[in-house]
Amino acid sequence: MSTTTENLSPTGAGAGTEAESPALNPRRWAALVVIAIAQLMIVLDATIVNIALPTMQRSLHISDVNKQWVITAYALAFGSMLLLGGRVADYTGRKRAFVIGLLGFAAASAVGGAATNAAMLFSARAAQGVFGALMAPAALSLLTVTFTEEKERARAFGVYGAIAGGGTAIGLIMGGVLTQYASWRWTLLVNVPIAAIAAFMAARVLTESKAHGNTKYDIPGALSSAVGLAALVYGFNKANTDGWGSTTTLSLLGVGVALLIGFVLWELRTSHPLLPMRVILDRNRGGSFLSSLLMGVGMFGVFIFLTYYMQQILGYSALKSGFAFLPFTFGVVAGAGVATRFLPQIGPRLLMSVGFGLATVGMVLFTFIGVDTSYATHVVPAELVMSFGIGLFFVPLSSTSLIGVADHDAGVASALVNTTQQIGGALGTAMLVTFATTATTNYFTSHASPTANAASLAAHAAVHGYVTAFIWSAAILGVATLVVATLVKARKDDLPTGGAVHMG
Repeated sequence: MSTTTENLSPTGAGAGTEAESPALNPRRWAALVVIAIAQLMIVLDATIVNIALPTMQRSLHISDVNKQWVITAYALAFGSMLLLGGRVADYTGRKRAFVIGLLGFAAASAVGGAATNAAMLFSARAAQGVFGALMAPAALSLLTVTFTEEKERARAFGVYGAIAGGGTAIGLIMGGVLTQYASWRWTLLVNVPIAAIAAFMAARVLTESKAHGNTKYDIPGALSSAVGLAALVYGFNKANTDGWGSTTTLSLLGVGVALLIGFVLWELRTSHPLLPMRVILDRNRGGSFLSSLLMGVGMFGVFIFLTYYMQQILGYSALKSGFAFLPFTFGVVAGAGVATRFLPQIGPRLLMSVGFGLATVGMVLFTFIGVDTSYATHVVPAELVMSFGIGLFFVPLSSTSLIGVADHDAGVASALVNTTQQIGGALGTAMLVTFATTATTNYFTSHASPTANAASLAAHAAVHGYVTAFIWSAAILGVATLVVATLVKARKDDLPTGGAVHMG
């Protein structure tokens, strides 16, 4: 991501003229390898721990209420720091930020892999998110300045996009392999040698570049948004233990809402906003970002609940659970292929509406799982329908988020797609885990009796909690469908042309 795309030129390069063609970097393909490794590591880390989560929970004695922090801490830190990370990379040097991000990510991964308690693990995951938020936009900008020839740049971004798309599946399978044949700790420790090698290579093959001119940071905006989001997530978490009406819960939720309102007001007034409100107040872009946020809220928790369902109810091993998510990946790829084929012909609105509609239907299908249902009849169809819908939606989203945006806002608008999904995922995971855990507890309490089979009761209570979460997720995705149908009015002729850079 670059907040000033017109300034993406290597430091020290001559000013040149518009007619001059910059010399090709002889180490550009080696640079692509380094950037691809970093991108793969970031994508992997969002999913690799999902399969290991039940094992982590047992090993470190993490409560059902707090298990979501393994996912939420990373997503919240990454999402809330991404825009600031992009500006830091642009202003202090993208190569420098990239290398610092890699080394910091490695250190945080080492701490997480060596965690002896839940707090140590959660802190390490948050640190991974912070350094990932520095590394990811630096990597994207480095790719832009390294590949200056149009066809080569298209090929490089094709590699980058393929890694972003396929990394999820690789992460789920790697999580299963490492958890089953090594230890859950290696789902984190595996980053250490990879990041160290990538940092060593980056120092030798990447060329430094930075943005020039006014380089002020919006620190109040970054702090108010990050702390406000953290307060909301923690408020959802406390609702599970203290109740929705408790002083602690209401105080945290109130502080979170107040800080986020303050963030918006500050962004409207400051001369160097972290998030220029003009980027999101456009009807098409606003609808795209809001639907992306709702997708994160409704989707992220699915992986957690399905992982527990497969391992604790269906009795799958960690490895088998990882492979059980492959239909989801195939569905996303198929949906994205269809969307890419038809987007220039029919425009984004229909594809996005149908995509969210199918995702909602897929989530409704998940609500029919039970203790005695099978993977083939109840999980696979739901995975395929929902993932195909997500693929249909995500491709046009990358374009509608850039409709009518000015060049100097293109980096922010592009990064917002990823930011909204990560923040939505953090909020949604916290909220859905709270709803699921509460439903499980209530079911267990209301059905307990001296003659009840404890194991059977526990299984039925757990599945009742998962289904409750899926019902809420379906409702949220249904709202997202209405948002797209109501707000996104863009036609095919409105879509931006050229090589718009986006993060996905």
